[in-house]
Amino acid sequence: MAGKLVLCGTPIGNLEDLSPRAERVLREADVVACEDTRHTRKLLTHFGIRVRDLVSYNEANERRRAQDLVARVSAGEVVVVVSDAGMPGVSDPGYHVVRACIEEGLPVEVVPGPSAAVAALILSGLPPARFVFEGFLPRKASERRRHIGELAAERRTVVLYESPHRLAACLEDLHDILGDRPAAVCRELTKMHEEVRRGPLGVLASWARDHPPRGEVVVVVGGAVHDHREAPPPPELAARARSLMAAGADRKSAMQEVARASGVPKRDVFDALNDYPPE
Repeated sequence: MAGKLVLCGTPIGNLEDLSPRAERVLREADVVACEDTRHTRKLLTHFGIRVRDLVSYNEANERRRAQDLVARVSAGEVVVVVSDAGMPGVSDPGYHVVRACIEEGLPVEVVPGPSAAVAALILSGLPPARFVFEGFLPRKASERRRHIGELAAERRTVVLYESPHRLAACLEDLHDILGDRPAAVCRELTKMHEEVRRGPLGVLASWARDHPPRGEVVVVVGGAVHDHREAPPPPELAARARSLMAAGADRKSAMQEVARASGVPKRDVFDALNDYPPE
């Protein structure tokens, strides 16, 4: 029998979301490659599935193990790749083995399943027709802020993942750079303690700081809304911010106010202050 690679979606929380097709594919697999064998074994045990071979395929060994999996597909085996939750390849291992199989001319199939990103997008109440998925933002604060600055002009709804212990800092950076856009924080989707909080970024940042959440988190942020007024040139942005600071406002508040009133990202005001120092 010809071998093939199958990427199989698994539940993001509620085990009832495993599709009949996914269950059949797991039962028929010659090998199941997963992020954490302990986690996946619990899923398999729940459904009474006994696989022939269960191997790890995670961030640490993804490139090396991909070649092993390709060799098994070439040898005629059915290799099923799963992540701990959701779709493999979406912020989880999967891409490298797919590319390797394609380059070798080997068949690749997908068994669609739950996605935390799409579930959060729908629950957010923000426009879902056009969106961009950013995965996890950089852990380092300076790199995270730089990445957010690149999203300032993005008109599509933005969906991203974040760890609970970095959520407050992430929301504060989003608020500082993008302004007080509408947003949603979706936590523990499909699980017993599922929670969705909707509101302006500033309100959500305060909530996350005062009540640090637990569990898996998805953040959804409204896209940029551009009006037809022309943005002030950088020297004027700098002058407006310095005028507010001279009146007693701190630098951060002055930049936020000028950005809001001028319809530009806060980063533009920050750059203007640095590029056009007072004479």
